[in-house]
Amino acid sequence: MGKKRVIKPTKETLLKEREKIEERITKEISPKVRKKIEKGKIYIQSTYNNTMMTLTDDKGHVIFWTSAGKIGFKGTKKGTPFAATKTAEFAANMIDKTGIKEVDVLIKGIGQGRESALRALATRGVNIVSVKDVTPIPHNGCRPPKPRRV
Repeated sequence: MGKKRVIKPTKETLLKEREKIEERITKEISPKVRKKIEKGKIYIQSTYNNTMMTLTDDKGHVIFWTSAGKIGFKGTKKGTPFAATKTAEFAANMIDKTGIKEVDVLIKGIGQGRESALRALATRGVNIVSVKDVTPIPHNGCRPPKPRRV
């Protein structure tokens, strides 16, 4: 079999990767808003593999969405709290550009990025009115398999 080599990235490649992510966060993107919106909702879906955020108005019409993969994270790094923080910072920039003053946050999922995304929104100056957990919980679950016949 032999030994398997683990290739570790150099500091230069890590710095280049971080610069790309910072560049995508600060990139100028204009949201598609036709009228003035006072209040909105942010849906944070945090899974084991990714963190996705959707900004909507009160009726539920999507204004903007982003995810850790859209920003530039790849593979298992998309599910980390750091990736969720960067995604939340990007969403906070878009909230500032749209002019939304108050935001309701709805969190769904059991990933690592739940709390870190919410903290990042709060530290970026987003006025959070309410936080609600909408993670689905099975009441009785699926039907169990038939007993094994021996």
